[in-house]
Amino acid sequence: MKNILIIARKEIQEGLRNRWVVAVTLLLASLALTLSFLGSAPTGNVGAGRLDIIIVSLSSLTIFLVPLIALLLSHDAIVGEMERGTLLLLLSYPVGRRQVVLGKFLGHTLILSVATFVGYGAAGAALVVAGTAVDPGSWIAFATMIGSSILLGTVFIAIGYLLSASVTQRSSAGGMALGIWLFFVIIYDMGLLGALVSTKGEGFSPGLVSALLIGNPTDAYRLLNLGSHTAGSVSSIAGVAANSMLTPGLLVTSLFLWVAIPLLLAMLRFSRREL
Repeated sequence: MKNILIIARKEIQEGLRNRWVVAVTLLLASLALTLSFLGSAPTGNVGAGRLDIIIVSLSSLTIFLVPLIALLLSHDAIVGEMERGTLLLLLSYPVGRRQVVLGKFLGHTLILSVATFVGYGAAGAALVVAGTAVDPGSWIAFATMIGSSILLGTVFIAIGYLLSASVTQRSSAGGMALGIWLFFVIIYDMGLLGALVSTKGEGFSPGLVSALLIGNPTDAYRLLNLGSHTAGSVSSIAGVAANSMLTPGLLVTSLFLWVAIPLLLAMLRFSRREL
């Protein structure tokens, strides 16, 4: 455990030195504050609170932005150090390969967690400073959105590690990371929607649709944050959530599985790889 924490601290220090933490935090905070001030206009029409509008806006933003940030952080975590020759130096110390992966993963997860918590938390802090009345249920939904955003980022960090442990060149990892982002964020849903429209839903039972939805971590995140509470009243996915068989517990469990499986495969792949 000590070796894992040492490697995690090393990753955090490198993130601070490379301004990753500051840049990501400022980016998320600026976007969150912008949405918090611009996103209050529809509240009078739909009966949703101001924080609910912010939850919907930030959740939609998260689906596109957080996976990309996570993949940028993690896609070269292993293959990049191999190219630079620093990985052999690291492994010359009494540290196992799986400890290297876990330590790096923990460090990158902490970087993204701090950036997301501080960045998105700025929107909630702005409402408090402005004296906006918010019901407790909306605060719970806001906290759930922040926590699940961190979890979604962790999913793509794990996927990035599996990618980084599987390729031999950093440039290949970068190109494949972009392809993975496009697939999960855009192409998957377009293909699923096209299949449902072309068949008019025939052959797609609620169970099959639910399985297909949790087959994409961004869809699980979307259903978790946009399909329940008052935020569902201003979200187009509320109807999908109502007709699916997916409870919040199942959605959270699927996201944890999306973290665990790629991470375990990355450790297995790296432990068998020749350097």
